[in-house]
Amino acid sequence: MPSVTHEALVELFKNRPTLAAEMLQDALGQPVPTFTEARVESSDLAEIVPSDRRADVIVVLLVGEQQRPAMAIVVEAQLGVDPDKPYVWPVYVTQTRARHRCPTRLLVVTIDPKIARWCSLPIDTGHPGLTLTPLVLGPEGVPVVTDAEQATAAPEVVVLSAMAHGQSEAGAAIGVAFLAAAAGLDEERRAVYGDLVLSSLSAAARRTLEAMMKSGYEFQSEFARSYVAKGVEQGMEKGREQGRQEGLLEGKAQAVLAVLEARGLEVPAEVRERVLASADIAEMDRWIRRAASVSDARELLATTGS
Repeated sequence: MPSVTHEALVELFKNRPTLAAEMLQDALGQPVPTFTEARVESSDLAEIVPSDRRADVIVVLLVGEQQRPAMAIVVEAQLGVDPDKPYVWPVYVTQTRARHRCPTRLLVVTIDPKIARWCSLPIDTGHPGLTLTPLVLGPEGVPVVTDAEQATAAPEVVVLSAMAHGQSEAGAAIGVAFLAAAAGLDEERRAVYGDLVLSSLSAAARRTLEAMMKSGYEFQSEFARSYVAKGVEQGMEKGREQGRQEGLLEGKAQAVLAVLEARGLEVPAEVRERVLASADIAEMDRWIRRAASVSDARELLATTGS
């Protein structure tokens, strides 16, 4: 039975059909054709060859007014070693190519570096010259998304970023970027993505998200709510009353301080006052990113140039 993590990865690529092309081109440096639409197609491949073959996601890039298939991408989420995959992956590629009559790529996605190395091994089909080398998106290839605008434009990318890098020092900044994007999501995706991001982050990063609850985001699951303290809930109510903009600024200021404190850095009074007094969201976003890497809290202000 597929795990929750496996299904989450699959849903990201289904919810954002362009994600497969973006990761191929931007993360792996693989050229993709200029397309007018990316469409998720049926992943049931049993129509061509009678067998129980189902890829995780199949995305077809379409071009022109006639929506002609220019490239198909077979996306496979892989969380462990599976000795069957070297035999079925070539089948997925050839059957998808035959169905859509276009070049076809195999994109394997994993959040485990060891599994990424295993997935990258060339597959010798036994036919001379016919060797399939999977294109693997491992955690090293997933972008670290800490910019609020980037997260808002591509929520699925920031969720993928949290899954790949949530345990690193950048986890807090990734979580904050997701919170900026959460407001623009429908209720179902906000709940699912929020819980997924939270479960992917380190304890220190989760504490930062708790501070950001004042910006108006509510986690839906029991798992997520278990990390929310009463004081955070009160802060959320205050943030709502003060309005979204003011609440967002306050939440980001608390996030900056929380990142510094979670890393064990002493926060001088002048730094705390400057952060809490800022009314510049862009400045706050820069401080959040820098808070994850500075060695002294005073460097936060010295390096911003503002």
